[in-house]
Amino acid sequence: MSGHSKFANIAHKKAANDAAKGKIFTRLGKELMIAVKEGGPDVNNNSRLRQVVAKAKAANMPNDTIDRSIKKASSMDMSAFESVTYEGYGPNGTAIIVEALTDNRNRAASNIRNAFTKGGGNVGTPGCVSFMFDNKGQLIIDKEECSMDADELMMLALDAGADDFNEEEDSFEITTAPDDFGAVNDALSEAGIVFASAEVTMIPQTYVELTDPEDLKKMNKILALLDEEDDVQNVYHNWDEPDEDEE
Repeated sequence: MSGHSKFANIAHKKAANDAAKGKIFTRLGKELMIAVKEGGPDVNNNSRLRQVVAKAKAANMPNDTIDRSIKKASSMDMSAFESVTYEGYGPNGTAIIVEALTDNRNRAASNIRNAFTKGGGNVGTPGCVSFMFDNKGQLIIDKEECSMDADELMMLALDAGADDFNEEEDSFEITTAPDDFGAVNDALSEAGIVFASAEVTMIPQTYVELTDPEDLKKMNKILALLDEEDDVQNVYHNWDEPDEDEE
């Protein structure tokens, strides 16, 4: 992963304050509601909902909160909300994908464009950077939380349908095709595996390092402004973020 530690950044974000956690839960709640809108409230018959539930559990969202969101969605009119994706560039050609869930497309577009502009970036045309990413299921496991050895875990994951298995210094990373994510997640969960992160995501094919202090400042500004935006659900980028202890 070209020195890129997904786990280090996950661990840092999980240690963030309650306000940040509340924002994550709010976004996950919206994702759960949209998944119910698209395929119904039955997790067994809604693969998209299964994916979001797995993501929510990995983010330590309480089960009763997950259940409440699903029940709320069953009786709520979500027709005003739509999913919109924006693609663009940050400093030094970094690629950024923004997934939004909004009831006002013009507001979302304006605010997201503003975040890029203030950080010295720009929004591009659909497809301008998404070809640099692979849509994959990704499961990250903290080595300290895993009782299995690497070979045992790898065989379990591959037998369940995983595409790849990587061992990092402090974690294991398992990737799957999006359609196989649920089966792999279920198999590992049933074996008692606890995930630091589990989601269908956009994984960069290559990463870009930023060394210029001004570029770093601009990139952090774009990401911070996008994080503050209520319409934004997910942000993917190919910046090789330094680990917290390297900053």
